[in-house]
Amino acid sequence: MLYIFALLLSLVFIVLGIVKWKIHPFFVLLIAAISYGFITGMEIPQILSAINDGFGGLMGKIGLIIFFGVVIGTVLEKSGGAMVIAVKMIKVIGEKSIHLAMLLTGYLVSIPVFADSAFIMLNSLNKALSDQAKTSYAGTSVALGLGLFATHVMVPPTPGPIAAAGILKADLGNVILWGIIVSSISLVPSYFFATKMASKTKIPIVLEAVKERDYRPKLWVSLLSILVPIVLIILKSVFEYPGTRLATNIFYTAISFLGTPVIALLIGVGLSLLLPKKLDEKVYAASGWFGDAVKSAAPILLITGAGGIFGNMLQSSGIAELITENFSDLSIGIFLPFLLAACLKTTQGSSTVALITTASIIAPIMPALGLESTMMTTMTVLAIGAGSLVVSHANDSFFWVFTQLTGMDVKEGNKTLTLGTLILGVSAICVIYCITLFVD
Repeated sequence: MLYIFALLLSLVFIVLGIVKWKIHPFFVLLIAAISYGFITGMEIPQILSAINDGFGGLMGKIGLIIFFGVVIGTVLEKSGGAMVIAVKMIKVIGEKSIHLAMLLTGYLVSIPVFADSAFIMLNSLNKALSDQAKTSYAGTSVALGLGLFATHVMVPPTPGPIAAAGILKADLGNVILWGIIVSSISLVPSYFFATKMASKTKIPIVLEAVKERDYRPKLWVSLLSILVPIVLIILKSVFEYPGTRLATNIFYTAISFLGTPVIALLIGVGLSLLLPKKLDEKVYAASGWFGDAVKSAAPILLITGAGGIFGNMLQSSGIAELITENFSDLSIGIFLPFLLAACLKTTQGSSTVALITTASIIAPIMPALGLESTMMTTMTVLAIGAGSLVVSHANDSFFWVFTQLTGMDVKEGNKTLTLGTLILGVSAICVIYCITLFVD
């Protein structure tokens, strides 16, 4: 039981380190991994190897993918492309269906743009439309927030799901495809929660002067950098799916190369450069938008790498064999990664940290849980994403962005956003479980 004790001790340290002592998650995960190695009696060369291989191996697989995804999101946000998509979505759906419009706008925009940034960017539009439509601002804000959350944790190229997929060696195309399906279905009860329950919360709307941009990119250009990489990655997965017999197709070589995630997202970066009015140092310089993307990506890359170290340390210690021998008869399956991610999300606040840490812990014990098949690996990534939704409250930065911008107090935030993320997360794991009953 020494291994289990060491793992539990590491998790307690991770939570306390991030929440109480305010230590950066990278150092918390790194110290937890090294401490776990010493407690379980691993030899020093083995510990050092786990550190180097865990960080370097994972960064070699997904480091550039995460960075390119952040670059695309940064350029979309700063060029006004994300706002163009939002405004068009409102026009298509109609201002009378403002809740649905904000839900779907958040859903699409949060694929490349961080949820916190996206809410800040879209809040003024949401506020103005809610006032114009004489609709509950609380309800539309919750719809926007839950739409943002759904893709933030379940649909790459958002960094969290990419990192989890990389750690679990899941096919990124499958994760994108099933992530879209699961998150879309899960949002149905969330929509009714926003319209029927959250809307009962009454908060005043204080309109601010909105500065109009002198230039906005075209809609089709704004969508290119999001849709082209996703389509290429999914196409590659379809071509390589067992039983499709597409490996002999004349387009296979091209699709196989272009659909490789790092190449697909690099193409997305190239397409995002069509968005600015003028391509100059403001965009590509170290002090420009690309420099901002580097600053945003650095913490995520470090946390992901530290998660890789933690996972490699667990694997090297032999905990997988122990759990296989002692817990293989437990029929908890897909619910373990969900519950673990939910515990980590609730206790320390960050969905990304919950995704990465849970994936690192689950990776070595996938066979013991019966989750080693291609389909179940994909579902595990999504189950971890669903868990990392439960719940957003006072230790989550998004909770404070949401409440401060909408003017809600903590109690109102808990009644709306916190309860909404619980409904969304539970809905998602129910959808995932139903899918696993029929597809494997």
